[in-house]
Amino acid sequence: MKQFLGIILATCCMTVFAQKDDKAATLLEEVSNKTKTYSSIKADFTYSMDNKEARIHESKTGNLLVSGEKYKVNVAGQEVFCNGEKVWTYIGESNEVQINEMDTRKDAITPTNILTSYHTNYKSRIIQDKDAADPNLEAIELIPYTQGNYEKVIVIIDKKMKQIKSFKIFDRNGNIFTYKVTRFQTNVPVKDADFIFHEEDYDNVEVIDMR
Repeated sequence: MKQFLGIILATCCMTVFAQKDDKAATLLEEVSNKTKTYSSIKADFTYSMDNKEARIHESKTGNLLVSGEKYKVNVAGQEVFCNGEKVWTYIGESNEVQINEMDTRKDAITPTNILTSYHTNYKSRIIQDKDAADPNLEAIELIPYTQGNYEKVIVIIDKKMKQIKSFKIFDRNGNIFTYKVTRFQTNVPVKDADFIFHEEDYDNVEVIDMR
């Protein structure tokens, strides 16, 4: 979960990515512009983490609700609420909630940035997706400008619907984090309370304020 919500992406030094791929940039811009027209997005997804060298494979399911800068994510026994200012991370196993300030950096990996800002924060190019059976799907490789723990992101886009179908995050330790959208709904009714952690709903929860 932390990989999805808060770690800065890395930059790549290879000169092959120095020139921007106009086709990739145009498609990303179209997806971003269409996404911004939605008042809200509700999505179900699968999440996996793989590391071949360490022989690790983990797979989970989750759901996401986004409205502007506000979001709620539920996956792997954790619930993350963000009201645009604060972030509450509830860990079910330990029955505790951690409170942090929202990460406002432009290159932070948040649901909103993944859905709308990837076209400005990364170098992009179209790549061949050998696993794609649907001709409407396009694979775009994103190399972040900001140095950090991550090497790249590969986004799979439905060119006809102008929607993200999946994305993979590759870190420098050989880990691959994959998110696949299994259900995508737009303009669903939401209210501000949906993006706030309500302590009274969790019996004997331990509150850890990390601000």
